[in-house]
Amino acid sequence: MAKDELNYIIKGCLSGKRKAQQELYNLFSEQMFGVCQYYSTDYSEAEDTLHEGFMKVFQNMKQFGNKGSLAGWIRRIMINTALEKYRKQHQLYALNDNIDFVDDIDFSEVIDDISVQDLIRLIRELSPKYRVVFNLYAIEGYSHREIGEMLGISEGTSKSNLSRARYILQDKVKKYFYTAPVQKINEQR
Repeated sequence: MAKDELNYIIKGCLSGKRKAQQELYNLFSEQMFGVCQYYSTDYSEAEDTLHEGFMKVFQNMKQFGNKGSLAGWIRRIMINTALEKYRKQHQLYALNDNIDFVDDIDFSEVIDDISVQDLIRLIRELSPKYRVVFNLYAIEGYSHREIGEMLGISEGTSKSNLSRARYILQDKVKKYFYTAPVQKINEQR
């Protein structure tokens, strides 16, 4: 989309024009729905987060001020909306368990065989407290200090939850590695 067209849509949103809001929604909703899915337990929750997030986008459009990327600004609103919902529903606690990581298989083989959809499904199977920290750290690139501030937890709790999430994902990927060939054989029958 040309910059002039985007500026026209932004000005329309600032004026409260429904048509401009619909155009902005159509332009970014698919991409932002993917972001919402990272932080949601199911499709319906992701839809709710998307709609709440866009309401905040429209209400706070003046804060954008055409500084930086509009997509990045909207993405941050979606993440913050998802985190607000998360904080209302969950508490994060530090883990005191000692985790032994076992690397008895070559994960490069698994990564070649696992689809993006299957990997996302495995991440979504994590409990909410692990999934949120994992997504913020591994996907969004936030530091443990930033995650702690966003979620109201300590850096140590963030690190602990990330470590546990990685361990669980490692285990899920191992199980996928051992069960995927059997599933493929059964599907071919």
